[in-house]
Amino acid sequence: MAAENGNKPRVLSGIQPSGNLTIGNYLGALKQWVAVQHDYDCFYCVVDLHAITVAQDPAELRRKTRESAAIYLAAGIDPEISTVFVQSHIPAHSELAWMLTCMAPLGWLNRMTQFKDKSAKQSQESIGAGLLNYPSLMAADILLYHADLVPVGDDQNQHLEFTRDLAQRFNHLYGETFTLPSVMNPQAGARVMGLDNPTAKMSKSEASENHAVFLLDDLARARKKVMRAVTDSHREIRFSDDRERAGVNNLLTIYQAITGETQEAIESGFANKGYGDLKRAVADCVVGTLEPLQARYNELMNEAGYLDSVLKIGREKAADIANDTLKLAQARMGFLASS
Repeated sequence: MAAENGNKPRVLSGIQPSGNLTIGNYLGALKQWVAVQHDYDCFYCVVDLHAITVAQDPAELRRKTRESAAIYLAAGIDPEISTVFVQSHIPAHSELAWMLTCMAPLGWLNRMTQFKDKSAKQSQESIGAGLLNYPSLMAADILLYHADLVPVGDDQNQHLEFTRDLAQRFNHLYGETFTLPSVMNPQAGARVMGLDNPTAKMSKSEASENHAVFLLDDLARARKKVMRAVTDSHREIRFSDDRERAGVNNLLTIYQAITGETQEAIESGFANKGYGDLKRAVADCVVGTLEPLQARYNELMNEAGYLDSVLKIGREKAADIANDTLKLAQARMGFLASS
């Protein structure tokens, strides 16, 4: 049951409205979303239901949900051709997630790397069941829209495999219902690392002052963060998988993701230059990316009613597809149809 919109395959993705969106979110997700939206039938949601696996301040969650949606548009997502919506506005996400949770073997869920990593940092008594069942909700997000492709970073590949396995299990038990999605990995910038700790992925919730450049950072502050990025004691500026050179490699990855230049061209351009030159070049690229994004973001937030109208239109379009899929899955599973 592949998605149909002309002959365009369907793409679905989303980001949680928790913490502050970073240059890593932009390069690993938003920039990629913008690039593919003309060639695919794209659905981009603010996944607020995923955010509540940890406690959220209600007012802050509402604010961040609107902020995230506005950043989507400011980054270049065109609501005339892409569907932008809020996950919790579509009750079908929660309903299908419960159905899939009941089908998901506990062993599958316990093996998820993200659950093991996050639960290891908490006491057994404080781990919420939502953290364990997070993959079932993510599967529902994807399967509701018969997404053919899901743009994810390499740390999310396991979740997509879980989704495929769960869809196959459902299809085998109840008949062909769900499309099996495939990964759409970005070409560059898929995994931007922390500026202060380049061996750990850049996080939007990390408290360290110089860990990440946020998309709404003051431009001078953003430049300062890049200039303070960790490097090493070597001199040669080149891409490397060597853990010792992770800081320089991270700066080069950011530079490549923004400029689109090849590794060979970048290394040639920085030949006989120092780390200060590299940092200044990366800072210029980052600031050059943030400046127009922030200008458009401010316009959107000051345009009364526009953002809400975009989300309303997106909700209506998404709900039409999601509700049809949910009804089919419910019928296949044996639920009595409502009159």
